Amino acid sequence: MFTFIIMKVLQFPLARITIGFVAGILVAYYFKPTVSFVFSLLFVVGCAFIIAFFVSKKTAVNPIYFGLTTYFLAFAIGASTQVIHTDSFQSTNYIYAKAVFEEPHSVSVTIREKLRSSSFNDRYVVLVNQIDGVVKSGRLLLNVRKDSLNHPFEIGNHLQIKGSLYQNGPAKNPNQFDYGKYLEGKQIYAQMYADASEIKTGTIIQKDVWYYTSKLRTKIIRNLEKSNFNKAELNVAIALILGQQQDISPEIIKDYQYAGAVHILSVSGLHIGFILLFVTFLLKPFPNTRRGSFIKLIIILLSLSLFGLIAGLAPSVLRSVTMFSFVAIGMYLRRSTNIFHTLLVSMLLILLFQPSFLFDVGFQLSYLALFFILWLQPFLAQIWTPKNKIAHYFWEILTVSLAAQIGTLPLSIYYFHQFPGLFFVTNLVIIPFLSMIMGLGVLVMVLAAFDFVPLFLVKSLEWSIYFLNKIINSIASLEQFIFRDIPFNWQLMVGLYLLIISTIIWFKKPSFKRLVLVLIGVLICQIAYFETLWTIENQRELVIFNSKNNTMIAEREGADITLYANDILLKTVSKNNTLASYSMGNFSSFKFKKRLRNLIYFNGNKILVVDSLGVYPMDIRPDIVVFTQSPKINFERFLQTIKPKMVVADASNFKTIQKLWKATCLKEKITFHATGEKGFYRLD
Repeated sequence: MFTFIIMKVLQFPLARITIGFVAGILVAYYFKPTVSFVFSLLFVVGCAFIIAFFVSKKTAVNPIYFGLTTYFLAFAIGASTQVIHTDSFQSTNYIYAKAVFEEPHSVSVTIREKLRSSSFNDRYVVLVNQIDGVVKSGRLLLNVRKDSLNHPFEIGNHLQIKGSLYQNGPAKNPNQFDYGKYLEGKQIYAQMYADASEIKTGTIIQKDVWYYTSKLRTKIIRNLEKSNFNKAELNVAIALILGQQQDISPEIIKDYQYAGAVHILSVSGLHIGFILLFVTFLLKPFPNTRRGSFIKLIIILLSLSLFGLIAGLAPSVLRSVTMFSFVAIGMYLRRSTNIFHTLLVSMLLILLFQPSFLFDVGFQLSYLALFFILWLQPFLAQIWTPKNKIAHYFWEILTVSLAAQIGTLPLSIYYFHQFPGLFFVTNLVIIPFLSMIMGLGVLVMVLAAFDFVPLFLVKSLEWSIYFLNKIINSIASLEQFIFRDIPFNWQLMVGLYLLIISTIIWFKKPSFKRLVLVLIGVLICQIAYFETLWTIENQRELVIFNSKNNTMIAEREGADITLYANDILLKTVSKNNTLASYSMGNFSSFKFKKRLRNLIYFNGNKILVVDSLGVYPMDIRPDIVVFTQSPKINFERFLQTIKPKMVVADASNFKTIQKLWKATCLKEKITFHATGEKGFYRLD
């Protein structure tokens, strides 16, 4: 059945074109070809396509070379689209400005988006206009330090900032979330830090679509605040309806994550699908004539587009709006549109305008969830056919939830290394409840946009969200059903997907050949698992972590880790996120915990640790010296006496001292590694 679906989908020309287009994006992203090479390829393939087109017109049946040139053209367009939409390829991008990361500059920017604030900073995505009076382009992450006066900036504000740009760095500890790579995926290559008092706000405001949608959201929120809408519930309502999660408390987000319901806080297909049903219901009085149907289609498309704009055009919103717009068009044309074709067309259009979405986790999870719902859910629904309407409704919810969870399980574990065991309970309880909240929420938001906020509706929405949060909190509190810190790599992910797909194929239509596919899937999973274990068992390394408060050194031999640290840290290893990420990423565990000592021997290397006391043996000749807690010593004399091959300074040392040490090591021609600057140090 699966093979039949794949073959049927591949017969659709746009399906093969989409595959070629996506392949072009992937090749351009990972291999980073030059701009001249990509556009030369596009020109050559384009010429070949034109020649093949005119030659094929003379034959009754399209020759194979016409199809091949079409797919190569799709590949070249995909690669060129990725290059065009990658800011780092633009010659005007700020990363090419002279000494941009070496000295302070006067930077003119425009605020595009407000992000979630951190403990110390308000954060904004800004567009660069000029640097030192020279026209530049690109995106920056602006961090404005919080103060007692609180100076929030609005979307569209022009700002003049005098400060330094800091380039994104790699993850500072092994297996840690790479925030720099994440920002790069968002076309943000640097950050700025500034006090509000150091920023000059321009009188001109850039009034584009982002400005007006932001003003509309602000107007809605302020009207709801005036009606004494409780702050915690209001923030959840804003996330559910307007797609803005910036002000939700970390505790509430954590509850939704543990309950397996965090997807409802991000506007996605669930929300857009409801908007489509809601607007279609409101338009029922319209006649089903050709003209009436066309007017309904226009209203539906405008409603979906307006909702997408208000929700900020996030990847999940854009994907869902595009997808359901095609569904609405299919309804208007009264054709049995193949939904798999619709998925591919929506994907092609989205990636054509924003190819970076392909690497967005939410985008990947959304399409996988949709595919498995469409492919697997009908099969699951046939297992039991309840006669009772209420039982049938909840069975539909359960099968949809289960299909989506099965489809996204390997990718979710790969990215997040956790799995909410009670996800099916959460969906059974909240989806019916959420339908009511969405309907009420949309009505309240629309009325608030027109400065009309009926108190009974506001309080109904507030109490509904209050009870929703209570339900989520109750489910999340059952922590024994939350599986965390699951070791998983891409090989296991691929193997598990092959096993899941082959098992579904066999269940749909059991046969010996399909059973062989399942056994092959099991074999691939086992090979991936044992290959991972074999690789781990044959590894040996010593890691000096980047930690400001404590010195941590780990010696790993295979799956066994020996940790060197102070007594307090040794007692709380399980609560340390840095150490947990390291052990999980290496399929290992902390077998030995030892108090940090001055001498460590590893793989023929003698490692001397010098702490705040600054005491060390004079006659030792170490290969590596590790400095911690800013010891007060004559550093130049130390190097001349001890003569190490390398010096490592962890993040517990003062930055000013590290700069002096670095200069001295450069003078003495000794390698210097500061974990605060370069990240953790690994010795194999």
